[in-house]
Amino acid sequence: MHPFNHTEDKISTFFLIGIPGMEHVHIWISIPICLIYIIATVGNSTILLIKTEPSLHEPMYYFLSMLAFSDLCLSFSSLPTMLRIFLLNAPGISVDACIAQEFFIHTFTAMESSVLVIMSFDRFIAIRNPLRYNSILTNVRVIQIGLFFAISSFAFIIPFPITLKRLRFCKGNYLSHSYCLHQDVMRLACSDNRVNIIYGFFVALLGMMNLVLILFSYIMILKTVLGIASNQERLKAFNTCISHICAVLIFYVPVVTLAIVHRFAKHGSPLIRILIADVYVLVPPLMNPIVYCVKTRQIREKVLGKLCLKKAG
Repeated sequence: MHPFNHTEDKISTFFLIGIPGMEHVHIWISIPICLIYIIATVGNSTILLIKTEPSLHEPMYYFLSMLAFSDLCLSFSSLPTMLRIFLLNAPGISVDACIAQEFFIHTFTAMESSVLVIMSFDRFIAIRNPLRYNSILTNVRVIQIGLFFAISSFAFIIPFPITLKRLRFCKGNYLSHSYCLHQDVMRLACSDNRVNIIYGFFVALLGMMNLVLILFSYIMILKTVLGIASNQERLKAFNTCISHICAVLIFYVPVVTLAIVHRFAKHGSPLIRILIADVYVLVPPLMNPIVYCVKTRQIREKVLGKLCLKKAG
């Protein structure tokens, strides 16, 4: 029986896809994908290692480390199936493995979204109360905030695999992306999946609420900066936010675009959805360390210093 045929039997294996119509060049596509994963892993690991420097023991760098950690874990969550499809031409994945993957992808996506919210308010405090910045965001408080949002991300996503496990899948075994997503898996259920739909919508609303909080924090930042008399000081204050704004755009543009395409372009080319979904897991972990290394002088100097020491050695 063809693996993609619909059947009323209970399905035990799903089949993911690469890029439809380009299966013959998947091996070549795997080369840039491998490079992206390598650069993302090296970049985010470098930020985590550089963070051990005593001079970077400040709240902003702790939050940046959280962002690097979530990016690193997001890369590792999507890595197995992406490479199996493009490098080994092996699209099959068991139901349990698929459910586990979607849990990790959604958890670390939620964690990254939460960290971006924290970082936006971190920038607001740094601009609004620069003299009290370190006293407001003490190391203990930063760790508490980080743990709270990490546990919250885990708690909000854990119902996904639990509710998926109770479903019976028999509407086909052909998924829409190169990795497993909750909304993609639940549509194949032939048992009642209303709980999954309602809870998935609730989690999506929470994600959009994070974006609203980021926008709110930047409205407050803008209001504060406009109250600064010196144009040079205004520019300096805005410059401290550029890296974070880039990170927000890199993360949310693919997320929002994918949601719009799924909602309003259901009958459009599936290739667009697939490419946006791949960008969603590949680009943020790749670009965030690059943006912060380029725009943050302290990190750039530490990275260049380490490289120069290695060359000298």
